[in-house]
Amino acid sequence: MSLSAEERLSAARSLLQMVEEMIDGATIVDHRSRVVWFSAGQLALLGGVRLSDVVGQDIERVIPHSRLREVVETGQPQPLDIIQYGDTSLLVTRLPLRDETGTIIGAFAFALKNSIPHLRPIAERVHQLQSRLARMEQALSTTRSHRYTSEQILGASAAMREVGRLLRRAADVRSPVLLLGETGTGKEMIAHAIHAASGRVNRPFVAINVAAVPENLLEAEFFGVAPGAFTGAARQPRPGKFQIAHEGTLFLDEIGDMPLALQAKLLRALQDGEVEPVGSNQLARVDVRVIAATSRPLADMVRAGTFRQDLYYRLNVLSIRLPPLRERAGDIELLAGKFSERIAQSFAVAFRPLSRGALDLLEAHTWPGNVRELANVIEQAYVRSESDRIDAADIAAALGIEAEPSAAQTPPSTRLSDAVEDLERRMITDALRRCGNRQAAARALGISRSNLYAKMQRHGLGESGTG
Repeated sequence: MSLSAEERLSAARSLLQMVEEMIDGATIVDHRSRVVWFSAGQLALLGGVRLSDVVGQDIERVIPHSRLREVVETGQPQPLDIIQYGDTSLLVTRLPLRDETGTIIGAFAFALKNSIPHLRPIAERVHQLQSRLARMEQALSTTRSHRYTSEQILGASAAMREVGRLLRRAADVRSPVLLLGETGTGKEMIAHAIHAASGRVNRPFVAINVAAVPENLLEAEFFGVAPGAFTGAARQPRPGKFQIAHEGTLFLDEIGDMPLALQAKLLRALQDGEVEPVGSNQLARVDVRVIAATSRPLADMVRAGTFRQDLYYRLNVLSIRLPPLRERAGDIELLAGKFSERIAQSFAVAFRPLSRGALDLLEAHTWPGNVRELANVIEQAYVRSESDRIDAADIAAALGIEAEPSAAQTPPSTRLSDAVEDLERRMITDALRRCGNRQAAARALGISRSNLYAKMQRHGLGESGTG
């Protein structure tokens, strides 16, 4: 007798419940990586959430850095992985669940208790090796290292899951990486995370913002300066960023601002693995993995002749587009909550949850400054107010907009026509705020653009929105 997918998931849950005293936590997801079940121990690790509140949600919305989706999508088991929950280290096993035809119907994960007697000698040996490795890494490391890892990059949206997939791929290869995205989308954080996950993690991570260095100093910054190369130059050689990043990663931020003359020298360094310091005839060998980033349209610049085509092809081996915040459906609440936690810790104050009204305002905003702007808005809310939560008024003040009055603050009208007018004004205002321009707002409201203009003028909204 064949079992249905639901019956097989239920059987897996029953099996895990039978051995619950031997495990610290267990999770089951379905074929779409949605939560089916958490053990009591797993719910405790997650801070005591209720199972009924999370069943059916994407696993990343509950456990942001879960790798169960990889198991579901690839069908490959992950027998041993060490993860960190706060100060607790867990030994985790992840396995796919299949039906009788071999089709993936879900996956499950469980963590063995650290107190199991036969694992204790192994754990102690691993701890000794980790301590020894940490001392060796500290001795080898330089002052230049990564500040972020992939675990710090939050997002459960489909767009961010794709970024995570490409990030892991970038860590596995040595090819140049090109990060594309608007200002504030987290390009530097992604660069740090790629370095941290790569085989170069214990070597230097060196970053340079091309747009922040005067043009006449860029060559020296990149390739270094020979002794006495010019009047006032030091008697000792001054290494450039390529030499400092030897065997590590060089992050070139705002690569689109690089002058054409220097682009040719950069291309040669990437192709030949050699640099020539300013004022020197000697070539220096360098082994550098380059990650470049820009908020400018490089492909258009190539067509316009302002960026070298050969350098573009050299850098654009593995490109990762970081989506703007407005395209990351569902991530704003997750990010806002995490920023609130971090700011509360840095300010040494109690954590402030966000009200539904505050979240509605955040989700309606177009976020031209992206994630960086969102972090700033949450910090402003902490600075401006001492209340125990973040309300819509706090967000409105930080965004420089007027919060919509609540129903309790608005005196009720006894005339139907007044109520209709008020509702129409509110709907138009909300559509303009959500859509960002009048044409899209008219489409969302189901009226013509000219009709929208007339209604905006009648309600005194002539300055709202953009064309």
